[in-house]
Amino acid sequence: MSHRPITYAQLLETNNLLQVFTDESYWLCVTRTVQESKLFPVPAYMMLSYLNAFYRYPSLLRKVESRMKAEEIGDRARNMGIKINNPPMSWGLLGFYFLGREWLINMGLLRPQDAVEDIVYVMDFWKRFQLSWHRNDGHITNKEFGHRAQVLPERRLQVFHADMYRCEAGDELHTAAANFMATVSQYGFLISCESRISLCNTGPYKIDDKREMIVRDFMDLAENDLPWLDGVAADMPYNNLTVPMMVKDCHFYLMDDWGSFESKPDFRAEHIAGVGLYTSDPLTEGFVPVGMGSKAELIRTYNDLAGKAKEATNRLWKRIAGWTRDQMIDAGALMYFGIFKDIAHVAGTYEYEDWMLIDERAQRFRPLLNDEFSRDVLAELVGYVSQPSQTVHDYTMMQHNNGPRRMFTPIPFSILMGDDYTLTSGPVYPGSTCLPKKEDRYRTSRGQMTLAEYNNAVRSFTPVACRNENRFLDETWLKYNAKSEAARALYENEQALSRKLKGKGAGLSRADVEALADKS
Repeated sequence: MSHRPITYAQLLETNNLLQVFTDESYWLCVTRTVQESKLFPVPAYMMLSYLNAFYRYPSLLRKVESRMKAEEIGDRARNMGIKINNPPMSWGLLGFYFLGREWLINMGLLRPQDAVEDIVYVMDFWKRFQLSWHRNDGHITNKEFGHRAQVLPERRLQVFHADMYRCEAGDELHTAAANFMATVSQYGFLISCESRISLCNTGPYKIDDKREMIVRDFMDLAENDLPWLDGVAADMPYNNLTVPMMVKDCHFYLMDDWGSFESKPDFRAEHIAGVGLYTSDPLTEGFVPVGMGSKAELIRTYNDLAGKAKEATNRLWKRIAGWTRDQMIDAGALMYFGIFKDIAHVAGTYEYEDWMLIDERAQRFRPLLNDEFSRDVLAELVGYVSQPSQTVHDYTMMQHNNGPRRMFTPIPFSILMGDDYTLTSGPVYPGSTCLPKKEDRYRTSRGQMTLAEYNNAVRSFTPVACRNENRFLDETWLKYNAKSEAARALYENEQALSRKLKGKGAGLSRADVEALADKS
């Protein structure tokens, strides 16, 4: 790997982005979550995942970019509801990496000026992905947008809006949809070792003055990268499912970088006024309808998938009941560490040894990770922000805290004057796990594949919207060229599987779409 000199401009930008990320991370950590479980040793697996992230992320990101740049992955992410959204890329990539770094600094095993090239690169990768994924709303994070995530293009929102089936509390569709989302949410919670990283929300999008739409993604549902789903999820026909949801008389005023939301009034199932169902992955032309041929078919599909998810949940409980504590730690750590693993699937570079093993350098710390120590060090790092490295001079007032604190340590500029520093934490070292090895079986939109088949298929596939002739036809261009042949073709490609908009092309207003949509 060639090395370029680190510049002042790079350090200025890296430290700025790190501080902005620090402020939001503290707010997220102290206001949005509780890290505990009666089943899994959550703090222990989180701390192990952070170390694995610090040692492995830089090399794995470079491997991904050997085939596809971060900004191109961001472009493709807008066409899918897979694990490269909130929180995987918006927060997980940087959060896990820098928490690992911060803990190592406090243990005296790392200095703020170590692995500088890695730090600058990881931050730059994240920035380019985020700017690309958020291209349509023009921000780098949800925080910048007042905690909103309006990432989807108009042509996709029109299809979601037009094809959605209307429902109201108590009817058959409403009941089936609510049951499906509750059941699959619980299934995803167990899949992700009692964390929330198999579910994401984005939006809101305005339908009219009384209705909004949010988009909910359920991910890692079938036999995929996770060895604990082998056999357990054999009957799940889709790895990713997306539910566009129209809500009435409820305003979502917050959609944060963890994919959580708040609303006025508090969102309840009775606010749901319309739903749809789609699947997607790196081999689809965007979102593919599931059970959307009729309202009756969608009801059957919701009920069938909820039944399959319930059965898979029962099988997973039985499997987990036989695990040792170390197996629970490994599963949780790998789930957290691999939070954005799907970028490697998009690039066609995914390997089991990269994403489903604990690096031997991280394994050295396992003896420390009893429940009490893990709980306390995690609380100090993300709640109290009380580790020695996190204390700054007494005149400082931290955002959201007002104390002399800073969650993540910046890079010292003195390295530009000749102070010694190191470039990198090194390549990926050998790893291990006490979990059974993953069976070579992956559920995709093209059926079951081996990993080699999956990688080869991805490498030879480019969605129409991401091809060179279409990739940069953004919303601003479309506004001024709606009558062009290129715009028509782009919209018709998005509408190809739509039951209401097929062949309608560009130029439709939201009112036009509403006129075409079902009214009951």
